[in-house]
Amino acid sequence: MKSIIITGASSGIGRATAEHFLGAGWRVGLIARRAERLEEIAAGHPNAIALPCDVTDAEAMKTAFAQFTSQAGRLDVLFNNVGLFGPAGLIDEIPLDGFEQVMNVNIRGMFIAAQLAFGQMRNQSPQGGRIINNGSLSAHNPRPGSVCYTTSKHAITGLTRSLSLDGRAFDIACGQIDIGNAKSELVEELNTRAQAANPDQPLMPMMEVADAARSILHMADMPASANVQFMTVMATKMPYIGRG
Repeated sequence: MKSIIITGASSGIGRATAEHFLGAGWRVGLIARRAERLEEIAAGHPNAIALPCDVTDAEAMKTAFAQFTSQAGRLDVLFNNVGLFGPAGLIDEIPLDGFEQVMNVNIRGMFIAAQLAFGQMRNQSPQGGRIINNGSLSAHNPRPGSVCYTTSKHAITGLTRSLSLDGRAFDIACGQIDIGNAKSELVEELNTRAQAANPDQPLMPMMEVADAARSILHMADMPASANVQFMTVMATKMPYIGRG
């Protein structure tokens, strides 16, 4: 049975992906802070392992990964998904503590997860595995007022490239999925902000989170000899092409 750890698994893309992988017969480790949400997802799924912790807490994450691998035997895939949008606005309007919160979760948290996954995959037998980082369309073209989020997602592209290079010697593949406007709490929050600023603002085009989950399963199911380095999956009518 293949195994995957998913961070940010309690809602949105993370939850949809967890449910999709469980339906496909994977053993799934669920990492997020909200234990009750994880238990709800795991209920009735013997292959689900709830691992409540904060991704920015290195020791708690180390314990969670150890608990998962002790039960699953190995780690085949990490979906490095956790992230938050943070404060929106022009850079001179952004409080530094808001910026630091985004960097702490979106970069430090994802770094910790990747570090633990890489170490496990490097040392397990047979060696190897796959890390899938959740980037964003903002890793390529920002939306207005997204300086914190956009900065963090450009960093994730750098992480993806570095892991792809450094993982070759250990049969560790790394790819990135850039998702545009899946119906998640993050996108709903952005819609709420936009309409609060302008009640006539139309809702952003969105797609179902299940569409993103299917794309992630495709990336995870690739044979060890192949890798989806970068994938973009987005709502068809998003103003992404030409945005910026």
